[in-house]
Amino acid sequence: MGYDLLHVQENAHEDAIWSVAWGKSETNNVHHILTGSLDDTVKTWEYTAENTLHEQYIFEGHSLGIVSVDINQTGTNGASNSLDSHIRLWNLDTGEQIQSIDAGPVNAWTVIYSPDSQFIATGTQTGKILLYSTTSGEKLSKELDSNGKFTMCMAIRKDGKQLAGGSIDGMIRLYDIETGAITTTLEGHAMPIRSIAFSDDGKFLITGSDDCHVKIYEVQTGDLIGTLSGHGSWVLSVAFSPDNKNFASSSSDKTVKIWNFDSKECQHTFTNHKDQVWGIKYSPNGNQLVSVSEDKSIAIYSCV
Repeated sequence: MGYDLLHVQENAHEDAIWSVAWGKSETNNVHHILTGSLDDTVKTWEYTAENTLHEQYIFEGHSLGIVSVDINQTGTNGASNSLDSHIRLWNLDTGEQIQSIDAGPVNAWTVIYSPDSQFIATGTQTGKILLYSTTSGEKLSKELDSNGKFTMCMAIRKDGKQLAGGSIDGMIRLYDIETGAITTTLEGHAMPIRSIAFSDDGKFLITGSDDCHVKIYEVQTGDLIGTLSGHGSWVLSVAFSPDNKNFASSSSDKTVKIWNFDSKECQHTFTNHKDQVWGIKYSPNGNQLVSVSEDKSIAIYSCV
């Protein structure tokens, strides 16, 4: 099949789509794609065997644009956060809202689930990473200190032991989740880091930045093992394939690129979007990739 454009959902939202997540429900085996838009809505879509998207639910309640969405490891629940400083948790199988969390003024940006789904983490403009219980919605007493720097993006290692944060100052900070301490600080990029991702085995980290570069780090040593150029503008999102063999990046240059991890070379460039591409995510099996854009569309690609 190769690298092919499988499906484009035009006008999937009424405004720009800023975030996307992909999960497979352990309850009913449905592939859920979750999207968040500047139109103040979150939508969940079923990805079908015919490579099409079926709109399942429209989640309403946010009063400003959706900044970030995520799906938990079991593929059953989703999280969204908005410029209205509220985090909302959703049951993707039933369409019901589970929690509404008031994160306070400017205190919610990227939101991600812990691997065990017990808490969600969000970066804040006040220089803290806050953790909230997914059961009670209460803020946990533990806070991760980013030295006063706004953490724009985060990733949690699959074993749940380490969190990586990319900051507005271009630095990468690795945290021990159990203690909350910063274990490593990496000289990252010359400009803000928009996206960060662990490899599935937790050995590597990739970052995308406004400096137009993608960088690859070895987690244990902190060594920079690759700086990739190819995008003509800000790199807005990065994602590792589940088999660790490839990774993807998207940019405000309107493109999505697939890279080979070993060779560090670009394997394919998709040019179907008409505006900047804010988010990308691999399917759970790694055979497909989804992208969302300022052009209000969702695109599905084959990556095998």
